[in-house]
Amino acid sequence: MTGSGDAQSAEHVAHAVDAGTRIGPLLFFQSVPNSVVGHVAAEWGLGGPVVCLCPTGDARADGMAQARLLIDDGDADEALVVWVEQAGADGSAEAVLVSKGEPR
Repeated sequence: MTGSGDAQSAEHVAHAVDAGTRIGPLLFFQSVPNSVVGHVAAEWGLGGPVVCLCPTGDARADGMAQARLLIDDGDADEALVVWVEQAGADGSAEAVLVSKGEPR
């Protein structure tokens, strides 16, 4: 695994989506974070791109920068940024909704 993700799986999924074909179930196990986020998006009726990051630096800054990029590029009007840390006894999670026009 790399900090930049699984480029081969991402390419395979992009080609399958473009061709309108089904994505193999094995990719669920290889892409659990994306699958979970995709499931949450489907359950809550959220649209737009689903992006999972594995930041190596400041997770908050990286997540907010990705949200801003999606909004500034016109790919989204809003972005739900969720930080999840599994390390430690209790772990932690935090979420923030970023909207167009909000201060940076």
